[in-house]
Amino acid sequence: MGGILSSRVPKPPKIEVQKKRGSPHAQLVGATRIANHSRIWGSKQRTDAWGCILTTLMRPIIGITADRCDGRFRVGENYANCVVQAGGVPMILPPIIGEEERFIDICDGFIFSGGDDPVMEQWGIETHLATTRCDTQRQKFETTLLGQLSQLPDTPVFGICLGMQWMGLLAGGTLVQDLELKFAEHHKNGTHLVSGELGSGVVHTSHHQAITETGSLTIASLADDGIIEAVCDHDRKWYVGVQWHPERTENEELGQGLFNSFCKAATS
Repeated sequence: MGGILSSRVPKPPKIEVQKKRGSPHAQLVGATRIANHSRIWGSKQRTDAWGCILTTLMRPIIGITADRCDGRFRVGENYANCVVQAGGVPMILPPIIGEEERFIDICDGFIFSGGDDPVMEQWGIETHLATTRCDTQRQKFETTLLGQLSQLPDTPVFGICLGMQWMGLLAGGTLVQDLELKFAEHHKNGTHLVSGELGSGVVHTSHHQAITETGSLTIASLADDGIIEAVCDHDRKWYVGVQWHPERTENEELGQGLFNSFCKAATS
């Protein structure tokens, strides 16, 4: 009898996932059909299981750029932890040139993580001797990816430290490659105050460079000494760059809160 009953249980429905470039990754066409099958199964456990699957598929996939050093791709774990806490699914993006479009097809939002200093010859400027040069492969990959994302205004982008500097440079802004001592001591390591449309409070800082002109972007936050600390583009769905490190910032609004807002934008 058990074998006969088992043969009558319908197979789990096929989930059809449609991927549309620049939109949330899971448009679940089969959701209604799953609900209908759940009634046939007559099993609360199976219904709950499919509910969990649907919930997981609706979480946004967030690409996080990684550094390239000594034969390894690497990125600070706090970036991924903050994405998970915000309801997203982190995906580490190795800087492999030529894969930019494929990553765009997969991800619902992008975080450009912190790192070393831009190699300024890309913008026709000599790189300062005080800089720690960004890996050239990483720079080419990330500036190419960010350039391609400029054609997708509905895809959320979050630039952090180096990521904000990419944003500023590609928007036609200018970069001070080595801050004067009176500013550098305030920003190179530790914490400082910022204020602006993103909120006000103490943030974690680790930089010796700064954007001084933002090009087509809008200034969103300033440090208490006048250094530009955040930029945004109001013509795009969610496009924000911060010079501080929100993944290490204790202030909720200027730390985890930014990841929450970013992941929410990548979900809708």
